Amino acid sequence: MPSGTEFIKHEFDEAIAIQQSIIESGKALSASHPVANVKRQLASDLKVDQQHLSQLQKFGKPYGATGKREEVAEALGSLADETAQKAGSEKSEAYEAHAVLLNLKRKQQDSADAVIKIARDRKETELRDAAMKMKKEIKASADALAKSLANFAVDIAAA
Repeated sequence: MPSGTEFIKHEFDEAIAIQQSIIESGKALSASHPVANVKRQLASDLKVDQQHLSQLQKFGKPYGATGKREEVAEALGSLADETAQKAGSEKSEAYEAHAVLLNLKRKQQDSADAVIKIARDRKETELRDAAMKMKKEIKASADALAKSLANFAVDIAAA
């Protein structure tokens, strides 16, 4: 594992790659999810998710970060792709893809925490403020996805 600025690059690469997976999975699910209000929620989230990607790319660029997929990002991205492709076939498949998207968002929350602390340590206030805003928005989105996932579970179980 790298250290210093190479570690920061690694963190941004991973965050960019995860964010790209969030967007791809969100797009696929917003078209195929069987629950209409979840489809609307996902479509709405995509606008903010795109903004987050742009910010991650902007702040990662000085470190040379481009979104290189290393082990964690690759594994989560592959899982997201696989489940999103199956999401239109059955409710249980959509449920799995919904859960994976939620997992990706929770991962981004953890990354945002690290970026906030790194930005504070390096006295990069613009990055710190952007990461704090991003974390708050990701948390709100993830909480809404978790709630709709629980409701979806009840719907599937009752069928």
